Amino acid sequence: MIPRVVIAGTSSGAGKTSVTCGLICALRRRGLRVQGFKVGPDYIDPSYHELASGRPGRNLDAFMSGPELIAPLVRHGARDADLAVVEGVMGLFDGASGRGELASTGHVAKLLDAPVLLVVDAAAMARSVAAVVQGFRTYDPDVDVAGVIFNKVGSEHHEELLREAVAPLGVPVLGALARDERVSAPERHLGLVPASERVARTRAAIDALAGVAERDLDLDAIMALARAARELTGRAWSPETRERAPARIAIARGPAFSFHYQENLELLEAAGAELAPFDPLSDEELPPDCGALVLAGGFPEVFGPELEANALLRAAVAEFAASGRPVLAECGGLLFLCRELDGREMCGVLPASAEMTGRLSLGYREATAATGTPWIEAGERVRGHEFHYSHVEPGRGEQAAWTLAARERERLEGFALGNVQASYLHVHWVAHTGLARRLVQAASAAAVA
Repeated sequence: MIPRVVIAGTSSGAGKTSVTCGLICALRRRGLRVQGFKVGPDYIDPSYHELASGRPGRNLDAFMSGPELIAPLVRHGARDADLAVVEGVMGLFDGASGRGELASTGHVAKLLDAPVLLVVDAAAMARSVAAVVQGFRTYDPDVDVAGVIFNKVGSEHHEELLREAVAPLGVPVLGALARDERVSAPERHLGLVPASERVARTRAAIDALAGVAERDLDLDAIMALARAARELTGRAWSPETRERAPARIAIARGPAFSFHYQENLELLEAAGAELAPFDPLSDEELPPDCGALVLAGGFPEVFGPELEANALLRAAVAEFAASGRPVLAECGGLLFLCRELDGREMCGVLPASAEMTGRLSLGYREATAATGTPWIEAGERVRGHEFHYSHVEPGRGEQAAWTLAARERERLEGFALGNVQASYLHVHWVAHTGLARRLVQAASAAAVA
């Protein structure tokens, strides 16, 4: 039995992350083991969940994994937890554009047969909140909106008005959070600032949120609701594979490269890899004896001066790529491998320059490998997403990594040069486990050679 609850919002910015982190930390203070999950491809909110829970943050994305893996992923991630808290994405019913409910919070809640707590930003309303709550309750009868939490409540009188308004609906009010500037999180162009960049400040904010949750949320009622969820039957997802190869893989970590799906790391380790982390901001050389290099997404543009100043590490990355050993780079890693980023010198592995723009490229992508590498064959298809404000002109012909399909259009994306694959595409490997296994095998072979 996995007690579980979904924290949904009426829209982006309603306060889902604040409620989720406060709830997780407050229940952890009670001695409970709480596993946080984030609906959608977001890397940043799970970093906050991780600090709140002391457990790796995890994602549930019905587009990238397929709906059939949502419940198995929860059974895997929460297998030794007392409670699973699932933070939604955008508004409750917002999913993959043009695909109905797919990948929405409501879709995931139905796949998990989980009760939903609806977070409402009540700062500028009173009696009208009843219409909002009633609309969300009845829009999809298969989504169990089992309670409501008011956020940004202005006063005790304001709270009374809100409670009176929804009382006739029979929806329990399980919390009313007052406005509190102390618990706001810093934001950036892609959302919140990752927790890894401001660990001390983020811990302080989460501690404050936990105090608010203890004061303003009905924790006992929320736990009772979670425990009333029906048994989540079936098998757990597993990263284990019969094929293992000994390999050591250098993997960029730290503030500039913090975007990792936990299951991707587990798949690499299950396939036989020892993951050797390094921080491109401070380490002047790559970990020794590595057969492959993984450069994840993050915010290299924020740390351009530090990355440019670390000439020894940039040279080591260029030398590693030139050696023919596998290099996999996603988004931020793509920028780092370019000749320059906004005029600052980078690694020079790719024949391209990167620049920040004011235009957001965002969305799910159907991707076909345009050029093969040791871990993916040309023509192989995956599902992923991109989310960036930068621009890199992709490789052409046999230099392109992917052909992306989005909104009935196709375009080339990224670079595939020998054993280097670099692009904006983020891929959650849970539905493509062969990618991790083949990357480890290629790393093992490269190390032996």
